[in-house]
Amino acid sequence: METPRGNLKLNLPNALSLFRIFLVPFLVVVLLTKFEGREIVALAIFLIATATDFLDGYLARRRGQITKLGTLLDPIADKLLISAAFISLVEVGLVPAWMVVVVVAREFAVTGLRSIAASDGIVIASSAWGKTKMVTQITAISLLILSERFPWLDVPAKIALWAVVAVAIGSGTEYFARFLARIDWLDRPLRPPEP
Repeated sequence: METPRGNLKLNLPNALSLFRIFLVPFLVVVLLTKFEGREIVALAIFLIATATDFLDGYLARRRGQITKLGTLLDPIADKLLISAAFISLVEVGLVPAWMVVVVVAREFAVTGLRSIAASDGIVIASSAWGKTKMVTQITAISLLILSERFPWLDVPAKIALWAVVAVAIGSGTEYFARFLARIDWLDRPLRPPEP
């Protein structure tokens, strides 16, 4: 299905991103509902959703199906999934709220910086930090979900959570430094000079 201009195309990679967004409310409901085995169900939903993240990028590159819709949907789906999982884990008492605020604030800040740069035609590409961030987040969320059922995973889950916060701060700082190096906003007037 393609628009007349051909900018927004629903292909398999984009459908996988939409499916990831579709899974988010199910993950939240399972995490916040008390029933036997909910940790296993929640982990299964979460891992299926994260698998679509790796699969949609792989398919888009392999099939040459990188589209504007995909470049918009993919990061939105990622942020929704990770934010919803962490916020739900705060609600059930597995994660301190301040840590989630740091992680989510980093996502908003980096998205904002990239948007400002894009408005000037400057692309601030993802770095190795981005992949590290995603791996640490997936690991931490998986361990936290399971730690409720298997208490011996509590310490590894907390270590992974601290790693998420450290990577969020490190990657956020790196993006901000790259933004400042590329943008000359400090030299610009706040409004056009009067005639």
